[in-house]
Amino acid sequence: MHATLPLLQATEFPALRRRELEILQVNLGYKCNMSCMHCHVNAGPNRTEMMDCSLIELIPRVLAARNLHTLDLTGGAPELHEDFRDLVRAARKQGCKVIDRCNLTILFEPGQEDLAEFLAEQQVEIVASLPCYSLENVDKQRGKGAFDKSILGLQKLNALGYGQPGSGLALNLVFNPQGASLPPDQSALQIDYQRELFTHFGIVFDQLLAIVNMPIQRFGSMLISKGKFNDYMRLLHDNFASANLETVMCRNLISVDWKGFLYDCDFNQQLGLTIAGQGRPHLKDLLQQDMKGKSIRVADHCYGCTAGQGSSCGGALKDESVQRCAA
Repeated sequence: MHATLPLLQATEFPALRRRELEILQVNLGYKCNMSCMHCHVNAGPNRTEMMDCSLIELIPRVLAARNLHTLDLTGGAPELHEDFRDLVRAARKQGCKVIDRCNLTILFEPGQEDLAEFLAEQQVEIVASLPCYSLENVDKQRGKGAFDKSILGLQKLNALGYGQPGSGLALNLVFNPQGASLPPDQSALQIDYQRELFTHFGIVFDQLLAIVNMPIQRFGSMLISKGKFNDYMRLLHDNFASANLETVMCRNLISVDWKGFLYDCDFNQQLGLTIAGQGRPHLKDLLQQDMKGKSIRVADHCYGCTAGQGSSCGGALKDESVQRCAA
């Protein structure tokens, strides 16, 4: 795999500083049941890195110490961690919102047959990857059979109340472009998703989150192999929108890797760009340390979060409308 960090370190991206910390995003490990082309983590079935139990036990203490309102769990497939459910229960007991970044196909893996019911019982918000509403495009990006399993997963979640008005069970979908392009307008694309998924499969959901493919890890290496890396970076630079600097996710989120080290975002984590400071800031440091006002490490990939309508773990930064499919 081609390393992209040497191509990203020289940058003119504006300096940023942290605001009040609100979200703890934890990568529980890189093991996944899928190997998606756009994956910026390079996760897959053969990855073995998983967070140890001592760090899992530290997470609720950090949530309480920093009075954080959201625990955002990612991977790999975070549900494959043996302590995933205990961690969810502990965070929910403290009143924290828990987000599960779910690939949908995990719902049908051995040992996960009751996962959907568990998530509903704990009122976990699901952010589910579905890079398109067509079989051909999803299977091309995520592997043969991924679309059919994803549809079955969404129907199962809908049957439990996810995405249904008044249920309190949030179901958001994630769109990633097929290649080296920016996502289309999030609001317009959401309407298309809602129409197609409801018409053909009876599926409803809350919001569509349109996310830019980052020029790192598996996707960045593919761009280099195809000679498209420089063109893609030029696209990101040319579409830079300074207004997005106010709402980029690194302002109020900290990313934690499977070893407990801290990063300004999940993308910096995959590049090994730790939070600036003495030594290597660690999860345990958050028991005492307030990160407000700290400098954020930037590199050229940061243009991916600020290009066009902007991009974050919560989708487009400029999108203000939330629309729902009418049954």
